[in-house]
Formats: sequence, C-alpha cells, structure tokens
Amino acid sequence: MCNNMAWSPSHSISASNSKRRHRSKQSKVRIYRLSRKRCGENEEKNMELMNLKLYLENQSIIEENEKLRKKANLLHQENLALTSEFQKKFPHLDRFSSTLLLLLQKH
Repeated sequence: MCNNMAWSPSHSISASNSKRRHRSKQSKVRIYRLSRKRCGENEEKNMELMNLKLYLENQSIIEENEKLRKKANLLHQENLALTSEFQKKFPHLDRFSSTLLLLLQKH
C-alpha cells in the first residue's frame, strides 16, 4: 500500500480568511489525490508484473506436467507389454498367482 499522505487538515489553516482556508484545503486535496494516483499506478504495475511472473510459472508447471503425463503413459504401455509377455510364458497362472510369483522372484 502507498502511504503518501500529502496533507493534514490541522496544518497551515488560517482562521482569519475562510476563503483562503477553503482554497488551501482544496489544493492540498488535489495533491493528495495526485500522489494517490501515482501510488495506484505503481501498485498496478507491480500487480501486472506479479501476474506475469505467475503466468510464466504456471506455463512452466503445465509443460512439466505434460512431460510427466507422457512418461507415465509410456511406463503404463511398457507395464502392459510386460504383463502380456509374462502371461504368455505362464498361461496356467491366474493374475493373483503371477503377481505373487513376481514378488517372490524379486526377493
């Protein structure tokens, strides 16, 4: 947040001339609004920069996710091929038995 308070109603108010006092407040309000506008522009630029960084980070994550999805798909295809090959070698075993046999062979 921007804290550029450019005026305070208690400062430099002349009690002798109400018209002058009114103009003084009015110009200070304008200064306050201008500084607030500049502050808003800076905040907007910062938000746009942050948004761009997040967008680029999201794109990178999406690309990595797609690579991992392709790799997982290849591993799944390889698993299916190996399972099919195993079942051809041992057709008499059911799925549970073949899984058990594979686990026992690894140990």
